[in-house]
Amino acid sequence: MQTVLSAVLPDVPRAAAIWLSLLGVVVVAVAVLLLRPGRLRLDPAVRIRNAAMPSQLEQALQEREQSRYAQEVTVAAERATTTAQRRRAEWVAAQETVEAAWQALEAAEAGVRRLGGAAAMPLPQTVRTPAEYADRERYLHRAALDAYWRRELSVEQLSDVFAHRDGWDPRLHPVEQELVLQRAIRDNLAARHVAAQEREQAAWRAAELAVAAARSLREEAHAATGRRVAESASVLPLSEVLRPSTEQTRENAVVARGRAAVPAF
Repeated sequence: MQTVLSAVLPDVPRAAAIWLSLLGVVVVAVAVLLLRPGRLRLDPAVRIRNAAMPSQLEQALQEREQSRYAQEVTVAAERATTTAQRRRAEWVAAQETVEAAWQALEAAEAGVRRLGGAAAMPLPQTVRTPAEYADRERYLHRAALDAYWRRELSVEQLSDVFAHRDGWDPRLHPVEQELVLQRAIRDNLAARHVAAQEREQAAWRAAELAVAAARSLREEAHAATGRRVAESASVLPLSEVLRPSTEQTRENAVVARGRAAVPAF
């Protein structure tokens, strides 16, 4: 018995130390679990979220694709802005053409009223001889050619003058011929004014669409790049671009005046 005790007792302190160490580890683990219960817990939602997140390579590819798209949209916005500027310049030129046509038409109207009053008065009597008729015909041809070179008569009207058709009578008195000529000039300028109005309206619509397209692309570029694209101080809000009434009469003011301006980029 003494022999057994002498063999076991020396190992008791060592065994006690091992058990105390194991007990301390258990106590520490239990304390950690009590203080931070979620630290060692595996959350399924977190694991699913981590698995669904793109990898670093995928993120790099996405960033590269977004950068390329932003550059393309920015270039498209710059081109659209250039197109809008060109369309606006075309509209301004068409507007000036309408105003010039309106002024020429007003002058022709005044000439018709003046000659109408003169034709109402008794005409001077002249001897109706072949030479007189030849002089009247030369006067009509010369006056029509002068009006054609001033771009007041069309080629078709000039052809009618020399063919003596559509009311052109070289035997009329020069005052009457001048009245017929001024009426023809007025009709030609009225048709030219209507055509200029139609071109101006088409140019306005094209400029308005170009401005809207440029504005949309600028907003898309802003959204793609995450920064505001610099805009000129002369750009007006698109809501301020109001289309005026297209109904025009000869008593109205000049078409080119009072028109809502297309934003200038």
